[in-house]
Amino acid sequence: VQLQASGGGLVQAGGSLRLSCAASGSIFRFNEMGWYRQAPGKQRELVAAITLGGITNYADSVKGRFTISRDNAKNMVYLQMNSLKSEDTAVYYCNGRRDLGLFTDYWGQGTLVTVSS
Repeated sequence: VQLQASGGGLVQAGGSLRLSCAASGSIFRFNEMGWYRQAPGKQRELVAAITLGGITNYADSVKGRFTISRDNAKNMVYLQMNSLKSEDTAVYYCNGRRDLGLFTDYWGQGTLVTVSS
C-alpha cells in the first residue's frame, strides 16, 4: 500500500490548511494512521493519530487546533490544521501502522507546510 500526502503550502499565521493522505489500497489494513512532522534540525514527531476504532491522539502542541479524521470508504486520512503558528512549519508525513506481531510503519512522501509570521 502506498500513501500519498498532499495539501501543504504557504499560509500566514492564524490561517488554516487541510492535509490529505490517499492510500492506494484499503486503510483497514492499518491499525492506526497518523501524521508526523519534521522541522529543520529536529526529529520527526507525532502530530496526530487515529485508530481503526476512531480513537484519536494528539501532540500537546496541536490539541484544540488540529483535527485528524479518516474516510474509510475513500481510503483517505485528513489533518485539518487551524490557528497555524510559525512553529508548525515542517514537512508533514502520512503514516500507516500495521501490527504484524511487530509494528510495521508505512510512510508517504512529505508535504511542506510553511507558516509565515
